[in-house]
Amino acid sequence: MSGHSKWATTKHRKGAQDAKRSALFGKLARQITVAAKEGGDPNPDNNASLAAAISKAKSYSLPNSNIENAIKNAFGRDANAAAFENVVYEGYGPAGIAVYVECLTDNRNRTASDVRSSFTHSGGNLGTSGSVAFQFERKGEIVIDKSENEDLSEDDLMMAVAEAGGEDYEDNEDGWTVYTEATDLKAVEDGLGEQNVKVKGSELTMIPVTTTQVSVGDAKKVMRLVDKLEDLDDVQNVYHTMEMTDEIVEALDE
Repeated sequence: MSGHSKWATTKHRKGAQDAKRSALFGKLARQITVAAKEGGDPNPDNNASLAAAISKAKSYSLPNSNIENAIKNAFGRDANAAAFENVVYEGYGPAGIAVYVECLTDNRNRTASDVRSSFTHSGGNLGTSGSVAFQFERKGEIVIDKSENEDLSEDDLMMAVAEAGGEDYEDNEDGWTVYTEATDLKAVEDGLGEQNVKVKGSELTMIPVTTTQVSVGDAKKVMRLVDKLEDLDDVQNVYHTMEMTDEIVEALDE
C-alpha cells in the first residue's frame, strides 16, 4: 500500500494547512457535529462515526473545547439550524487521475457549482455518480508517531497490529500508518492502545485500488486541483489515484 496513505499524500501541504488552521478547524468541527447527530449519541464509545471524527480532529490538534462544543451543537440550540448532508462528487483530473470528493453541505447547488468550477479550471472534468468510486475502497487508517513510541520496534509493531486485528501497515519515515477494515477502525485503535502503542490519530479513508504514475509536471497539476478543492468550505476530503513516488513528493515539497 506504499504511497496510498492520505496522511503521506497531504504531508507536503501541512504548512499550507497550518496557514489555514481556522478553516480546517471549522471543517473538523462540522464533521464532528454531523457524526454526533447522525449517530444519535454524543458518546463516542457508542457512536463509531463520532469516535473516528474526534480521533481525526485530535490528530490535527483541534482543541478539546472545540470538540465538546461541536458535539453540543448536534443536540443543543443549534441542532435544528442548517441541515448538513453528505454529498460525494467524482471526476477526473489532469493526466486522467481519478478524484473522489467528499463534502458536507447545506446547499447542494452551491457545492456542485464550486466543485465543477474547480475541476474545469484545473484541466479536469466532473463525472457522474459512480464514475470513479469503483477505483477506491473504504478503509481505516491509524497513524503512529515514532517519536512518541521510541521503544517500539517494527517487529513489535507488526505483532501489535496482528494482535489488534489490523490488516497491514506501512513505514512513512517518521511514523507508521496502520490499515484496517472500515468497520474495525475503533477496535484496532483500542487494541493498539491496550498494547501501549500511542496513536497519533485515525480516520476513515478511501484507498485507491490501483494507482497511476504520472510525470512531475502532471503531478503538480493534479495537486493544484486537490488544493483548490480542499480550499472549498464544503469539501471535507479529497482522494485521488495518483502514485505519490518519492520523486513527486520531493518536487511538491520544493
